[in-house]
Amino acid sequence: MGQAAKVLQLFKTLHRTRQQVFKNDARALEAARIKINEEFKSHKSEASPKKIEELMKIGSDVELLLRTSVIQGIHTDHNTLQLVPRKDLLVENVPYCDVPTQKQ
Repeated sequence: MGQAAKVLQLFKTLHRTRQQVFKNDARALEAARIKINEEFKSHKSEASPKKIEELMKIGSDVELLLRTSVIQGIHTDHNTLQLVPRKDLLVENVPYCDVPTQKQ
């Protein structure tokens, strides 16, 4: 796959992730859309393959961070925030064991 195709794929992936992460939050959806588009436009004329790879790494890291670390919160009253985790964030953690394993 050519470098231009990889850049386009990253652009589309970031927008898909934005739509999942900020679902039902019009203001966050629009702000993220504008930011993604601005970043890609500001580096549109970049010609150095090394710099493009560097920028793509940053974009991939941002996409991973959004997908794995951002949880929506909804204000339910004055001092209460209800968290709305996505299904892909609800993964099994290391199971708790109240009896330590014995070394042999």
